[in-house]
Amino acid sequence: MTAAPGTAPARPRSLRARSRRPVTVLGVLGESLITAGALVLLFLGWQVWWNDMVVAASQSSAATEISQGWIEHARPDPLAPVNNDAPVSYGDPVVASAPAPAQPFAVLFVPRFGADYHRTIAQGTGLDVLNSERLGIGHYSGTQMPGEVGNFAIAAHRSAYGGAMHLIHELQVGDPIYIQTSDGFYTYRFRDHDYVPPTAVEVLAPVPNAPGVAATDRIITLTSCNPLYSTAERIIAYGVLESWQPTSAGPPAELIPLIAAQAAAG
Repeated sequence: MTAAPGTAPARPRSLRARSRRPVTVLGVLGESLITAGALVLLFLGWQVWWNDMVVAASQSSAATEISQGWIEHARPDPLAPVNNDAPVSYGDPVVASAPAPAQPFAVLFVPRFGADYHRTIAQGTGLDVLNSERLGIGHYSGTQMPGEVGNFAIAAHRSAYGGAMHLIHELQVGDPIYIQTSDGFYTYRFRDHDYVPPTAVEVLAPVPNAPGVAATDRIITLTSCNPLYSTAERIIAYGVLESWQPTSAGPPAELIPLIAAQAAAG
């Protein structure tokens, strides 16, 4: 169609001025909430990922200092060859007394968690231990010490604050779990997993899940939250002591490369 004589042609629809929606309090509030939500998600991402990596590196560095200190104190040359091939019996494991709260007393090595994985174990499971940039793994007060008959039970976060037990679900039967103290190295072997509610404290008994029964084995129990990024339940990993050797005898064969790398980095 053509415009009637004396009238201006109609503007195309696409060029017509669009009416602006009025600014309302609800609209501003909605946009503010969306922005706040995005910032919260960014913070959570930083907390879970970046901060987790930073804390994990700090915890590993602290564990290296403790581990090397014990080795250097026991042996003048910590890199001197040690015969780890010939089986040697060193008798019953040395069992230390429980330390003061938040006091570091052991280092955990789990090859299944990574070739360079090692973290410090301290007394207690409070936030001063589990959220610490230098500790990260806590020993349940009242449970046994490394090498002792009964249950040496420890806990750590699965995500955030270093995620010291992030890969606990990947343990396989027979995997070694090493505990180093100032006295020596304790080698445990992983047996099985368990999944329990947070209230299931019976997993910490000298015989796990059998309170009141006299212990005869030397057990290690690792506990963490499950599933990832949730506290709905606990994942439990059990192991049994296989052997122990004093620090002066050198580390177990599988740990020698890591121990040497620690010394070189230090």
